[in-house]
Amino acid sequence: MRIIYALTLLLSLSLSAPDADADTLTFGVVPQQSAKRLAQLWTPIFNYLSEKTGETIRFSTAHDIPTFEKRLLAGEYDIAYMNPYHYTVFHQVPGYQALAKQKDKRIQGIVVVRKDSPLTELAELNGQTLAFPSPAAFAASIVPRAQMGLEGIHITPKYVSSHDSVYLGVSRGFFVAGGGVMRTFNNIAPEVKAQLRVLWRTPTYTPHAIAVHPRINAETVAKLRNALLAMNDDPEGRALLKAINFQGIETAQDSDWDDVRALKIKLLDDLLQ
Repeated sequence: MRIIYALTLLLSLSLSAPDADADTLTFGVVPQQSAKRLAQLWTPIFNYLSEKTGETIRFSTAHDIPTFEKRLLAGEYDIAYMNPYHYTVFHQVPGYQALAKQKDKRIQGIVVVRKDSPLTELAELNGQTLAFPSPAAFAASIVPRAQMGLEGIHITPKYVSSHDSVYLGVSRGFFVAGGGVMRTFNNIAPEVKAQLRVLWRTPTYTPHAIAVHPRINAETVAKLRNALLAMNDDPEGRALLKAINFQGIETAQDSDWDDVRALKIKLLDDLLQ
């Protein structure tokens, strides 16, 4: 049943998804920021990896996170950069396997407010409408909302499609607060960041996964892993990683995300039925 559903999704998405040559590896990046911004940041990395591996690696994303989730389920991306919760889900179906992750990094969610906001505590958000990237954005949405629920803080979530949209909406006063993560907060336009401050931080978890679809052969996987790790020792590679606020790359294995599995999040369970 899961296989049939995934095939159905793949067919339904083929009209809206970019075409790719059979010899091209499509690398999907979770749309935490605008497609234009992500392309600016990641395309140079994919050009670098293409040169080092001899494979053609093409940037791809989706217009919002729910669409990205559907494309992961359909196995549309050969390689994908996905949030920790997404990895635990899409490792099950269609079977994405962790390849690498950001080195010496733990992901941390944040709740931001305008710099001139009088708010100083999470409890003061009770009764307010908050901006979030999507229901299943792990550190930017799932963890903050769960914590507020535990503390009896009742908020109305408004999903605005990306981390950048959250930050922009809060900076412009459309929302009193919103959820994000430190990496994207540090990567937004300086004029937007200057108008914001962090009100609250979540606990830390294993960060986003770089994972490969099971159809990718072992030889190609090995070339990708070696090229990613080699970036750590190459000045050009380090500069490219710095542009996305990575201090480095390290190998990853499936069990690295057991801390996320321990949270027993069920949000996307229906997607796998």
